[in-house]
Amino acid sequence: MEMREKGRGDLKEAPSFHPIASSPVQIPRRAFLCTAAVFAATAFTKTAGSIAAEAHLPFIEIADGVFVRYGVQEEMSAANCGAIANIGFIVGDESVAVIDTGTTLQQGAALREAVASVTSRPVSHLIATHVHPDHCFGHAAFSDLPVHSIGHRNLPRALAERGPFYLKRLAEISPDFSDTAYVAPEETVSDTMRIDLGNRPLLLKAWPPAHTDNDLTVFDERTGLLWAADLLFAGRLPTLDGSLTGWLAALDVLLSPDVRQVVPGHGQVSDGVETLQEELAYLTRLRDGVRAAIDEGLDMSATLARLEDDNQLDWLLYDTNHGRNVVAAYTELEWE
Repeated sequence: MEMREKGRGDLKEAPSFHPIASSPVQIPRRAFLCTAAVFAATAFTKTAGSIAAEAHLPFIEIADGVFVRYGVQEEMSAANCGAIANIGFIVGDESVAVIDTGTTLQQGAALREAVASVTSRPVSHLIATHVHPDHCFGHAAFSDLPVHSIGHRNLPRALAERGPFYLKRLAEISPDFSDTAYVAPEETVSDTMRIDLGNRPLLLKAWPPAHTDNDLTVFDERTGLLWAADLLFAGRLPTLDGSLTGWLAALDVLLSPDVRQVVPGHGQVSDGVETLQEELAYLTRLRDGVRAAIDEGLDMSATLARLEDDNQLDWLLYDTNHGRNVVAAYTELEWE
């Protein structure tokens, strides 16, 4: 359902909103188009040269007080304004937790405006699920607020190592992204952390290396909703940037009996069961195929050639990312 009155205290009807008009963050005029075209909840008139003006990405209430903006299932580009990951927020009786902020300052500002359109309760927690810029490079839009900024214990190091490269890459994709900056968390999670938004307890869990070496999930105890982020991909090929064996181990225990609904990092919300099974099958075939190639003495190029066509489930972006996964898996497994 779209954002609307739910009869919960100061939660308010979310009218069609312009994500720039009253933004708390000053956004360059040149970035107006990306923000308006991609993040508005209602249609805008196209102008000559407009980009993806029909790609309206609203924040949708998927469970009681849980709002998600679905990213488009594409590679990051100027045309889609980098809006490729699922981002959103959870509203408690006293405050709000934002979970991932998108790729750019503009996306973070639009997310902040979306929160304000739903409730007057303050944002108290800003959570980054991992280092990849499509998930956490909009954090600067909240930098003036007294929030608890939280991430995995490895996230500050990962941002320091990769952040400058990611910013350079974003600026190369589009000058509209050049005012983006990454923000390291002030609080980190080594194992688990429990926070409460007011009758809204959330359990944050830091995972061993899997999709990355800094994956963090959020479990909403009220609704049984697990914000799995990029530990799960729905429809779009999973991308390996951590540990293949670690990721497989994480999937074995990801869906506890208490989980009723799952927000993946990319793709549609579901109960998570089929999504997990599909991802598990792909990663298992990747592991077994690479191990067999290594055992036979095949080098990287020969392994890539052998495993080139494994798109049994018609994953989106397979041609873009499968080869990278083979290389990452080979690099890891050749040292077993």
